[in-house]
Amino acid sequence: MRADATELSPIIRCLLIATFGLLFAACSRSNSDQLVVGMELEYPPFETVDDRGDPAGVSVDLARALADHLGRELVIRDFKFKGLPAALSSGKIDLVISSMTATPERAKTIGFSDPYASTGLALLVQKASAIRDLASLDREGVTVVVKAGTTGESFAEKSLENVELLRLDNAGACSIEVSQGKADAFIYDQMSVLEYADRHPETTRALPSPLQTEQWAIGVNKERDELRESVNAFLKQFRADGGFDRLAKKHLGVQRERFERAGVPFIF
Repeated sequence: MRADATELSPIIRCLLIATFGLLFAACSRSNSDQLVVGMELEYPPFETVDDRGDPAGVSVDLARALADHLGRELVIRDFKFKGLPAALSSGKIDLVISSMTATPERAKTIGFSDPYASTGLALLVQKASAIRDLASLDREGVTVVVKAGTTGESFAEKSLENVELLRLDNAGACSIEVSQGKADAFIYDQMSVLEYADRHPETTRALPSPLQTEQWAIGVNKERDELRESVNAFLKQFRADGGFDRLAKKHLGVQRERFERAGVPFIF
């Protein structure tokens, strides 16, 4: 028959308390030794997976360098982009490193680091389209596709009054909508827009001049000021040591050439 807790001897109770205390302390040490970073592994060459299915890309290497700087073991967890703020707020992850733009709206719930990259929203349009800028885009009968949860979506919602807005969960699918003539334009970041135009040269073209400029930053829980300060110190040192130049050479050679051809400043 299972004994009730009140029937345990004082010695056994003390042993149990000590054992649970040691286990709890071990778990706490284990968790504090890890740096859990959330990202959506669907945005190459920044956040993706390699041939073996392991996380890879610019943001992954940046996260590794940060974990090394902090002396912690890196753990990467894959989330849908829309779910990253909630995962951060709930403590499921320590940081968001997922090419995330620091916006005033997001800053209400996320404590952002100093920015580490600058980019802008651009347009992917049909090859023969008469669209040249925002004014020629915002007309009745025009369909604009955006990836849900991105700044492209929020920009379209506040800036476009006359278009039909189509929201999809996948950026590649958004580009195909334009390529197949089902949408007139796709609003997304400059780097991706230039890449999708290269993927579909017969049916699309890029308008890389930014509709609005943006800055990417690392997301931190708003209550963890000490961690945010450590992240900022790392970013400053990493840039001074040429870390971002090394990332660009390793992962972004083709992308840098696209930016140069388009006459657009590179992100780092």
